Amino acid sequence: MTTKTRSISILVIAQVSALSLWFISSAVLPDMLREFSISAGRQAALNSVVPAGFVVGALASALLGLSDRFDPRRLFVICACIASLSGFGLLVTEPGSNGSIFMRFVTGAMLAGVYPVGMKIAVGWGKEDRGLLVGLLVGALTFGSASPHLVAWLGEAEWRTTIKIVSSFTLLSAVLIMFAKLGPHHAKSPAFKMSSISQAWTNKKVRYAYLGYFGHMWELYAMWAWVGVACYASYSLSMAQDAAISFSKITAFLAIGLGGIACFFGGYWADKIGKARVTIIAMVFSAFGALFTAVSFGGPPWLTFIAVIIWGIAIIPDSPQFSALVADSAPPEIAGSLMTLQTAIGFALTIFTVQITPYVVEWTSWPTVICIMAIGPLVGIFYMRKLEKLT
Repeated sequence: MTTKTRSISILVIAQVSALSLWFISSAVLPDMLREFSISAGRQAALNSVVPAGFVVGALASALLGLSDRFDPRRLFVICACIASLSGFGLLVTEPGSNGSIFMRFVTGAMLAGVYPVGMKIAVGWGKEDRGLLVGLLVGALTFGSASPHLVAWLGEAEWRTTIKIVSSFTLLSAVLIMFAKLGPHHAKSPAFKMSSISQAWTNKKVRYAYLGYFGHMWELYAMWAWVGVACYASYSLSMAQDAAISFSKITAFLAIGLGGIACFFGGYWADKIGKARVTIIAMVFSAFGALFTAVSFGGPPWLTFIAVIIWGIAIIPDSPQFSALVADSAPPEIAGSLMTLQTAIGFALTIFTVQITPYVVEWTSWPTVICIMAIGPLVGIFYMRKLEKLT
């Protein structure tokens, strides 16, 4: 095994382990609700403050140049350890309390020192195959996001045990990353520049890549955060409560996890047929999957299961290509700044979509909310077709 293969493999495993903490609240929420009365707003906050923390952490890291001033592996270790402690902190704070919500904010802020730093380490290992390397890291993000649902399913109703296991995974990632090496193309990332903001609008290609990405993010994290809860609501209409909870957990794991495999193929085909074309194809199937899920909601569980799996597979493989399109379209000296801004705004948007979801469900229904999510990829398709015409 070459040093590159070994280092990338370790990095991928470390990313999966660390990022398993992101959606831990979603995975155990149905079990928490058996013991605690948590308002819709606080249920949403347990999820939405994670991207809020991520945005704050990512911008702070970029402005301070942390991954340039320090060995990125050491930054990864520090952030993963603190994130792990915030996960264990959920065991000593009441679910839905201000303390538990603060713990989730800390988790998001610390994961900003894990995922982007992992991307930096990965791209240091190649130039010709960077699309594939980025795809692997987004795949790792996806598997990490799916894993708490699997742990929760295996642990059944023992939500405290699930939190302990997932928090331990994140701590393990801090150990693993120190065995990875930095690649020959490892270099300093440009610091965030306020002067770059105008390019996000004046450069048409960059603007369309941004708007396509925002459509993608409108749907992605709202789906990932609430898919288990939505499936439980659907399945419980025709199944016993315990069976519905169990089936919803494994559905959420498979829907998110299989999307991780799709990231690999998305990266491969992006180099073959074009990055914009891959995003369009993915968003067409993602919108179809969402609408199929809405139509099948409350029907035979197997039908809803198929719809959600299609949706989950299609919702993520386009994600790394939006950043790659910005990098391709922007002046090299400010590409890093523009990608930082793109990511920050995209994750800020998810705070709104994740937080508002349970309120809209209360006012309307899950099928209506899912249809609203489908608006995102439809908007994304529109702008990515405009970008294709410019290339």
